[in-house]
Amino acid sequence: MINSDTIVALATPPGTGAIAVIRLSGKEAISITTKVFKGKNLETQPSHTVHYGYIVDANTTPKGLETPSGLSNEAVIDEVMVSLFRAPKSFTTEDVVEISCHGSPFIAEQIIQLLIKNGARAAKPGEFTLRAFMNGRIDLAQAEAVADLIASDSSASHDVAIKQMRGGFSTQIKDLRQRLLNFTSLMELELDFAEEDVEFANREQLLKLVDEIQAHLKPLIESFKLGNVIKHGVNTVIIGKPNAGKSTLLNALLNEERAIVSSIPGTTRDTIEEVMNINGIQFRFIDTAGIRSTADLIEEEGVKRAIEKLKQSSVYIYLFDVNSTTPEELLHDVQQLELTEFEGLIVGNKIDTAHWNDTTKFYWVLKNHPSTSAINLHEHLQFISASQGKNIDVLKQKLFSMVAQKPGPQNNTVVANIRHYEALINANTALSDVKTGVQNGITSELVSLDLKRSLNYLGEISGEVTNEEILGNIFSKFCIGK
Repeated sequence: MINSDTIVALATPPGTGAIAVIRLSGKEAISITTKVFKGKNLETQPSHTVHYGYIVDANTTPKGLETPSGLSNEAVIDEVMVSLFRAPKSFTTEDVVEISCHGSPFIAEQIIQLLIKNGARAAKPGEFTLRAFMNGRIDLAQAEAVADLIASDSSASHDVAIKQMRGGFSTQIKDLRQRLLNFTSLMELELDFAEEDVEFANREQLLKLVDEIQAHLKPLIESFKLGNVIKHGVNTVIIGKPNAGKSTLLNALLNEERAIVSSIPGTTRDTIEEVMNINGIQFRFIDTAGIRSTADLIEEEGVKRAIEKLKQSSVYIYLFDVNSTTPEELLHDVQQLELTEFEGLIVGNKIDTAHWNDTTKFYWVLKNHPSTSAINLHEHLQFISASQGKNIDVLKQKLFSMVAQKPGPQNNTVVANIRHYEALINANTALSDVKTGVQNGITSELVSLDLKRSLNYLGEISGEVTNEEILGNIFSKFCIGK
C-alpha cells in the first residue's frame, strides 16, 4: 500500500502567517531538496540539523552563480531554513526534510510545485502518519491519537490524546492479546494431536485467564462514556416553561449577554448554542424556546425544536420559576417531558425574589412523595438566581461532576475512539463465548475459533490485524501534511 516515492505537502495550516512549513518524506527527500536549495550541500549534512539558504528555481538561475549572494532576484523564490531528519530517526522512519519559508500562500505553493517538478509528488491526507504506521514507528491506535491531538480543543481531550499517542493504551492491548495468543497456540496444538486426545491447554487456567482479561476490558469499555464526552463535548440543553429565565441562565453561564432577555414570555423562538469549557471539558449549552401550548406558529415551531434538542442532548437543565411553580406542578412537568429517563439537573431559578420556604418546600414535598421519579427529582434539585449569578459556579461544578462522575480505569486510560470501543465490546463478547464454550464442554476447535475472534478484535485496535479499507477510512480523515 505504501509507495516508495517521495511525498510533499504543506504541514502548517493554509493561509497567511509568519512562516509556513513544507514537509517531504521518502528516500529522495534530501536529494530533491538539494536540487532547489542554495546554501550548504544538504547531501553531506548530518541528521537533525538546520541550514540557512535560498530556494531557487534552477530553470531561471543564471549560469555560473554558485553562492546565494550571486543569485538574481528572478531565481530566488524565498529565504528559508531547512531541517534534516535522516532515516530511521524521523516521524516516518524515512528521510524527512522540513522547509520553513515565509508564510505567504503564494510562496509555499511555488516551493511545493518546484519540489514536485523535481521528483516529489503531492501527499494524500494523512499519508505521513500512514507511513509512520506502515514502517512500524507507531501502531494504529497511536496514529489515530495523532489526529485526535490535532483536533483537541480542551485540556481533557489533549490529555487523552497525548496518553494514547505515547502508547500506554496500545501496550495494554498488546499484553492482553499476547496472553490470549499463548493459550490459542496451545489450543491449536491440541488440534494437531486430535487423534491422541491430548489436552495441552488447561481449561481451568483458560477460564481464569478469560476472567482476568475481561476484568481489564470492563473498565476500558466503561471509560468510553467519559472519553466520548471529552472528545466531542457535552450537548447540554436548557429547557423549561416561558419566562423561567433560560436566556438569563445562558448569559450567566457564559458571563456575557449572548441571549436576548425580556420579561415577555416566549422571547426565544429558536435555539441558541454556545460553547464553554468547564474544568477541561467542553459543554455546548443550548437555550431553547419555552415549553407551552401556543397558537403562534413560529413559537410552536420553536417548542418543537426544543423537544428535539432535548432528545438529542447528553445532559439537560430543566429550569423553573420557584415563585410560580408548585412542587406538584414541577413533578407533573418533569414526568410529562419524561426527564426522569435522562441525565440532568432540575434547577429552581429566581431565589433572589423568593422566601426561603419557597425552596425548602420543594425538598420536603419531593423527598416525601411516594413516586420514584419524585425521589430522583429531589436528588437532582438545585436552586439559583441567574440574574444575580448566585450558585452559578455550584451549577457548573454539578454539571461537570455528572459527566466525570464515572472513574476511568485505574491506570487512567480513557477510551475516546468509537472504533476502539466497538472492538473492545466485540472482544469481550468473544471471550464470553469462550467461557460459555469451555463450561459446556464444546470441542477444542470451536473454543479455538472464539479465541481467534477475540484476538482479531484486539488486533484491530493496534493494527496488528487490519486491511486497506480500514486504513483508507482512518487516514482519509486526516489533514493533508500530517
